[in-house]
Amino acid sequence: MNPINIFLADDDEDDRELFMDALSELPIETSVKQFENGVDLMAELYSGNPKPDTIFLDLRMPLMDGFECLTDIRSIPELSEIQIIIYSTSFNQNEVDQLKEAGANLYIKKPNSYNQLKTVLYKSLKPFQNTTSKTSDDLNFTVIV
Repeated sequence: MNPINIFLADDDEDDRELFMDALSELPIETSVKQFENGVDLMAELYSGNPKPDTIFLDLRMPLMDGFECLTDIRSIPELSEIQIIIYSTSFNQNEVDQLKEAGANLYIKKPNSYNQLKTVLYKSLKPFQNTTSKTSDDLNFTVIV
């Protein structure tokens, strides 16, 4: 089985490091590319390099925020199958509703504990573990707070 190809876009270096540490403790094989802002993420998506299976996308980033990235990604047919997981420190129901409408697949409020982080990462990546292709059932919008 191939590793799950993940793009992580988050401007907070500590959050990216915590994410990578938690991910390394899960029984799921992954490959991760990290981005500090939305501009770099979008450049990679447009580069012609292999696309990710899923993107963990922070909302509040410099240069290009998560809302803008989500809108751009969903406007490109070649990127429409990528699962987009919003990964944010804040939770605002109006924003969550807007993100769902814009095409996000999952909303995760960054947990306060390391064990909770491992749990939500495992839950969000488990659907990829047993299949090589996603079905529409895998892309139903979910919120984890």
